[in-house]
Amino acid sequence: MSRTFIRIIAIPALSWMVFTLTTGIFAVPAGASDNIWPQADLIRAEAGFSADELKPLIGRWLRPDGGYILEIRKAAADGNLDAYYFNPRSINVHRAEAVRTGSDIKLVVELRDAGYPGSTYALLYKPVQDALVGYYYQAVTKQYFEVYFVRQKGP
Repeated sequence: MSRTFIRIIAIPALSWMVFTLTTGIFAVPAGASDNIWPQADLIRAEAGFSADELKPLIGRWLRPDGGYILEIRKAAADGNLDAYYFNPRSINVHRAEAVRTGSDIKLVVELRDAGYPGSTYALLYKPVQDALVGYYYQAVTKQYFEVYFVRQKGP
């Protein structure tokens, strides 16, 4: 997988790295680019959570660069997520699950619908920022994009 970013600065106090993309400057947590993309052998091997571990994932998450919404309604102890995606219309979520990667919780959300033939999000939950940060694989163009979601407040 080729990456289109360049690491330009580290901010140790926040544990964030700043990357420059072809579209501008984007900040992501340090180390996110090293272990974010799902690998088939990790998906089930590291699943298994206590009842409270996945509660912070539940809610509506906004991707500010386009108004996309990822809504997580339920999270099971085995890592399966009841997730919905809107752009702005509803897009079929084929698979949504959480796995443990070290001390992080990784989400994998695969979309399968018209224009979304296997497009996939691989996101890390960052509790300090209350954000989902990671990559989006756009299956039609076969491109990866760095993305983030923020919790949508209110109704």
